[in-house]
Amino acid sequence: MREIVLDTETTGLSHANGDRIIEIACVELVNHIPTGRSFQRYLNPERLVSADAFAIHGLSDAFLADKPRFAEIVAELEEFIQDSPLVIHNAEFDMGFINAELARLERRPLDPTRAVDTVQIARRKFPGAPASLDALCKRFGVDNSARTKHGALLDVELLAEVYLELVGGRQAGLALLAEPAPVTTIAGPHGDVAIRATAARPPRHFAPTAEELAAHAELLKKLADPIWMK
Repeated sequence: MREIVLDTETTGLSHANGDRIIEIACVELVNHIPTGRSFQRYLNPERLVSADAFAIHGLSDAFLADKPRFAEIVAELEEFIQDSPLVIHNAEFDMGFINAELARLERRPLDPTRAVDTVQIARRKFPGAPASLDALCKRFGVDNSARTKHGALLDVELLAEVYLELVGGRQAGLALLAEPAPVTTIAGPHGDVAIRATAARPPRHFAPTAEELAAHAELLKKLADPIWMK
């Protein structure tokens, strides 16, 4: 199962008011395990970054001036994410910005049902608890000390760790290390059925020792009419 953890940084909070993406980053998971493949680009938004947004991510107009425009990287982005589910923290925000950029280029929008929203997962799992990325890092012991400013690539790397904790992916990853049992195919009433063989466990003996029997007898002497004597 391939999934893409995705995050964006933007010039402001509202794509409807013309705010644009200035950074987009993705990391690849396969079977809930990071593969080491990533995609990250800074972008020239063709407009000024708001003061409030700059305070969050620290990406200035001067820094972004010589960066490519979204139209120049969109094919690479689409090639990287393909049709995989998109793991996003507060998915409505990022999906809205990406689809606004795609609409400007008259390209097909991303299907919102592809998004796996980690905010919603966290709120279902921990009702009433803070669901910010920093709060979830603290809950799961994920080191976010380098996160002095928001940055899309750092944030997706942190989010990937948080997501694995939310869905139990670390345990699932450990299970992948075990050698799978052989599969046998048998004919069933509705077609062949695959059965994975499991090795029989050796018998375990639990006979009490002489000391345990003596201790049990002493205990029975202290009980009134014990059922063990009937």
